[in-house]
Amino acid sequence: MKRNIVIAVVTAAALVGGGTATALAVSGDDDDASTPVTRTDDDRDDRDDRSDDGGDDGDRAAAPGDVTAADAIAAALKHTPGTAVSAELDDGSWEIDVLGKGDTWHSVRVDPGTGKVLGSSKDDEDDAAEVRAALKGTSVTAEQAAKAAAAKGTVVSVDLDDDGDDRGWEAETRASGGDGQDWSVGLTTASVTADRDDD
Repeated sequence: MKRNIVIAVVTAAALVGGGTATALAVSGDDDDASTPVTRTDDDRDDRDDRSDDGGDDGDRAAAPGDVTAADAIAAALKHTPGTAVSAELDDGSWEIDVLGKGDTWHSVRVDPGTGKVLGSSKDDEDDAAEVRAALKGTSVTAEQAAKAAAAKGTVVSVDLDDDGDDRGWEAETRASGGDGQDWSVGLTTASVTADRDDD
Protein backbone atom coordinates (compact mmCIF):
# COMPACT_ATOMS: atom_id res chain seq x y z
CA MET A 1 0.00 0.00 0.00
CA LYS A 2 2.78 2.38 0.95
CA ARG A 3 4.56 1.53 -2.31
CA ASN A 4 1.48 2.37 -4.40
CA ILE A 5 1.19 5.79 -2.76
CA VAL A 6 4.85 6.53 -3.51
CA ILE A 7 4.35 5.53 -7.17
CA ALA A 8 1.21 7.68 -7.46
CA VAL A 9 2.91 10.73 -5.95
CA VAL A 10 6.01 10.41 -8.13
CA THR A 11 3.90 9.85 -11.24
CA ALA A 12 1.80 12.95 -10.51
CA ALA A 13 4.95 15.01 -9.96
CA ALA A 14 6.37 13.83 -13.26
CA LEU A 15 3.18 14.76 -15.14
CA VAL A 16 2.91 18.18 -13.51
CA GLY A 17 6.61 18.89 -14.18
CA GLY A 18 5.87 18.75 -17.94
CA GLY A 19 8.87 17.44 -19.84
CA THR A 20 10.44 14.07 -20.07
CA ALA A 21 10.51 12.66 -16.59
CA THR A 22 11.37 9.31 -15.25
CA ALA A 23 10.06 8.35 -11.88
CA LEU A 24 11.42 5.39 -10.04
CA ALA A 25 9.92 3.93 -6.94
CA VAL A 26 11.65 1.16 -5.07
CA SER A 27 10.07 -0.55 -2.15
CA GLY A 28 12.18 -1.44 0.83
CA ASP A 29 9.63 -4.08 1.88
CA ASP A 30 10.44 -6.70 -0.75
CA ASP A 31 13.80 -8.00 -1.88
CA ASP A 32 12.36 -8.84 -5.31
CA ALA A 33 10.55 -5.54 -5.74
CA SER A 34 10.28 -4.36 -9.29
CA THR A 35 11.19 -0.86 -10.39
CA PRO A 36 8.16 0.77 -11.99
CA VAL A 37 9.00 3.48 -14.51
CA THR A 38 6.65 6.25 -15.51
CA ARG A 39 7.55 8.32 -18.57
CA THR A 40 5.81 11.28 -20.11
CA ASP A 41 6.92 12.58 -23.48
CA ASP A 42 7.14 16.24 -24.19
CA ASP A 43 6.32 17.53 -27.65
CA ARG A 44 8.44 20.67 -27.32
CA ASP A 45 11.05 19.13 -29.64
CA ASP A 46 8.34 18.65 -32.27
CA ARG A 47 7.37 22.31 -32.06
CA ASP A 48 11.01 23.37 -32.42
CA ASP A 49 11.38 21.28 -35.58
CA ARG A 50 8.75 23.23 -37.54
CA SER A 51 11.43 24.39 -39.95
CA ASP A 52 12.25 20.80 -40.91
CA ASP A 53 9.29 20.52 -43.25
CA GLY A 54 11.44 20.33 -46.35
CA GLY A 55 11.03 24.00 -47.26
CA ASP A 56 13.63 26.73 -47.18
CA ASP A 57 13.60 29.79 -44.98
CA GLY A 58 12.06 31.80 -47.79
CA ASP A 59 8.83 29.88 -47.30
CA ARG A 60 8.23 31.78 -44.06
CA ALA A 61 6.93 34.66 -46.11
CA ALA A 62 3.89 32.61 -47.06
CA ALA A 63 2.85 32.02 -43.45
CA PRO A 64 -0.04 34.20 -42.25
CA GLY A 65 0.89 36.90 -39.77
CA ASP A 66 4.48 37.21 -40.87
CA VAL A 67 6.05 40.55 -41.77
CA THR A 68 5.26 41.56 -45.35
CA ALA A 69 7.76 43.02 -47.79
CA ALA A 70 6.18 46.46 -47.35
CA ASP A 71 6.42 46.14 -43.54
CA ALA A 72 10.07 45.09 -43.77
CA ILE A 73 10.90 48.05 -46.02
CA ALA A 74 9.16 50.45 -43.61
CA ALA A 75 11.12 49.00 -40.67
CA ALA A 76 14.41 49.27 -42.57
CA LEU A 77 13.78 52.90 -43.53
CA LYS A 78 12.82 53.80 -39.97
CA HIS A 79 16.16 52.36 -38.85
CA THR A 80 18.21 53.65 -41.79
CA PRO A 81 16.74 56.68 -43.62
CA GLY A 82 17.19 56.79 -47.37
CA THR A 83 15.62 55.28 -50.47
CA ALA A 84 14.80 51.57 -50.47
CA VAL A 85 15.83 50.02 -53.77
CA SER A 86 15.24 46.32 -53.12
CA ALA A 87 13.88 43.87 -50.59
CA GLU A 88 14.36 40.13 -50.65
CA LEU A 89 13.52 37.32 -48.28
CA ASP A 90 16.83 35.46 -48.11
CA ASP A 91 18.45 33.09 -45.61
CA GLY A 92 15.66 33.51 -43.08
CA SER A 93 15.52 37.31 -43.03
CA TRP A 94 14.44 40.23 -45.14
CA GLU A 95 17.38 42.03 -46.73
CA ILE A 96 16.62 45.60 -47.78
CA ASP A 97 19.08 47.68 -49.80
CA VAL A 98 18.82 51.35 -48.89
CA LEU A 99 20.54 54.12 -50.83
CA GLY A 100 21.70 56.76 -48.37
CA LYS A 101 23.47 60.05 -48.94
CA GLY A 102 26.04 60.26 -51.71
CA ASP A 103 27.22 56.84 -52.87
CA THR A 104 26.52 55.12 -49.56
CA TRP A 105 24.48 51.93 -49.60
CA HIS A 106 23.09 50.18 -46.54
CA SER A 107 22.00 46.57 -46.34
CA VAL A 108 19.44 46.21 -43.55
CA ARG A 109 18.29 42.82 -42.28
CA VAL A 110 14.78 42.54 -40.79
CA ASP A 111 13.30 39.59 -38.92
CA PRO A 112 10.37 38.21 -40.99
CA GLY A 113 8.53 37.10 -37.86
CA THR A 114 8.80 40.20 -35.66
CA GLY A 115 9.73 43.09 -37.97
CA LYS A 116 12.71 43.97 -35.77
CA VAL A 117 15.92 45.13 -37.42
CA LEU A 118 18.58 42.45 -36.94
CA GLY A 119 21.50 44.52 -38.18
CA SER A 120 22.86 46.60 -41.02
CA SER A 121 26.06 47.09 -42.97
CA LYS A 122 27.36 49.95 -45.11
CA ASP A 123 28.95 49.85 -48.57
CA ASP A 124 30.09 52.34 -51.17
CA GLU A 125 28.89 51.31 -54.63
CA ASP A 126 29.44 53.01 -57.94
CA ASP A 127 25.88 52.68 -59.28
CA ALA A 128 24.24 55.19 -56.94
CA ALA A 129 24.02 57.89 -59.65
CA GLU A 130 22.43 55.43 -62.07
CA VAL A 131 19.81 54.42 -59.51
CA ARG A 132 19.02 58.03 -58.62
CA ALA A 133 18.59 58.82 -62.32
CA ALA A 134 16.21 55.88 -62.75
CA LEU A 135 14.07 57.04 -59.81
CA LYS A 136 14.03 60.72 -60.83
CA GLY A 137 10.47 61.89 -61.53
CA THR A 138 8.90 58.68 -60.21
CA SER A 139 6.22 58.57 -57.56
CA VAL A 140 6.03 54.88 -56.58
CA THR A 141 8.38 53.73 -53.84
CA ALA A 142 9.58 50.17 -53.21
CA GLU A 143 7.16 49.95 -50.29
CA GLN A 144 4.24 51.03 -52.48
CA ALA A 145 5.31 48.60 -55.21
CA ALA A 146 5.35 45.77 -52.64
CA LYS A 147 1.85 46.70 -51.48
CA ALA A 148 0.57 46.80 -55.06
CA ALA A 149 2.11 43.40 -55.92
CA ALA A 150 0.69 41.88 -52.72
CA ALA A 151 -2.70 41.80 -54.46
CA LYS A 152 -1.24 39.02 -56.64
CA GLY A 153 0.23 36.85 -53.85
CA THR A 154 2.77 36.89 -51.05
CA VAL A 155 5.64 39.17 -52.08
CA VAL A 156 9.06 37.61 -51.50
CA SER A 157 11.15 40.20 -53.38
CA VAL A 158 10.98 43.69 -54.85
CA ASP A 159 13.80 45.14 -56.94
CA LEU A 160 14.35 48.21 -59.09
CA ASP A 161 14.91 47.43 -62.77
CA ASP A 162 16.80 50.48 -64.02
CA ASP A 163 17.86 49.05 -67.40
CA GLY A 164 16.69 50.43 -70.73
CA ASP A 165 13.22 51.71 -71.49
CA ASP A 166 11.40 49.13 -69.37
CA ARG A 167 12.34 50.69 -66.06
CA GLY A 168 10.12 49.77 -63.15
CA TRP A 169 9.83 47.70 -60.03
CA GLU A 170 10.17 43.94 -60.37
CA ALA A 171 8.28 41.90 -57.79
CA GLU A 172 8.13 38.18 -57.18
CA THR A 173 5.16 36.62 -55.45
CA ARG A 174 4.53 33.14 -54.13
CA ALA A 175 1.16 31.44 -54.04
CA SER A 176 0.16 29.27 -51.08
CA GLY A 177 1.23 26.21 -53.07
CA GLY A 178 4.73 27.63 -53.51
CA ASP A 179 4.45 28.62 -57.18
CA GLY A 180 6.30 31.82 -58.02
CA GLN A 181 5.27 34.59 -60.40
CA ASP A 182 7.15 37.68 -61.55
CA TRP A 183 5.43 41.05 -61.91
CA SER A 184 6.28 44.51 -63.18
CA VAL A 185 5.06 47.47 -61.15
CA GLY A 186 4.98 50.90 -62.75
CA LEU A 187 7.21 53.63 -61.34
CA THR A 188 4.50 56.29 -61.67
CA THR A 189 1.20 54.39 -61.65
CA ALA A 190 1.85 51.32 -59.44
CA SER A 191 0.03 49.28 -62.07
CA VAL A 192 0.88 45.58 -61.79
CA THR A 193 1.37 43.49 -64.93
CA ALA A 194 2.72 40.01 -65.45
CA ASP A 195 6.41 40.11 -66.29
CA ARG A 196 7.34 38.87 -69.75
CA ASP A 197 8.82 35.38 -69.78
CA ASP A 198 12.37 35.58 -71.13
CA ASP A 199 12.66 31.81 -71.70
